[in-house]
Amino acid sequence: MGLIDAAGSAPADVVRRQYLASAAGDLEALRATLAPDVEWTEMAGFPLAGTYRTPLGVTTNVMEQLGKEWEDWTAHDDTYVVDGENVVVLARYTANNLATGKTLNARVAHHFVVRAGLIVRFEQFVDTALVLQATS
Repeated sequence: MGLIDAAGSAPADVVRRQYLASAAGDLEALRATLAPDVEWTEMAGFPLAGTYRTPLGVTTNVMEQLGKEWEDWTAHDDTYVVDGENVVVLARYTANNLATGKTLNARVAHHFVVRAGLIVRFEQFVDTALVLQATS
């Protein structure tokens, strides 16, 4: 994951803290990894598609909504590819849809941009057909 500086603000470290906070359901810690002017984009075709701004906007419109619709929603961050301020994470979503009882297991890629120890941009890439199969 790259070198860790004294503040733990290396881009991969910041992104990893975001995944750990999300997995723990700690929205306050997750918001602490996001820049005040963050742009967080969920892919077109994904149920929460759109771009959300501000740390509170991201957690309210994405993480809290996922918690209402899915049980055990987890983003498993498997592989990190780092190039300067860019961090691409190859990951996997697993969850159970509360309405249908169906299981989701989908590969995803996340692109983060980290500046000054905070995530300023996020873009999700996911097989939305697999998500839709689990919701219908």
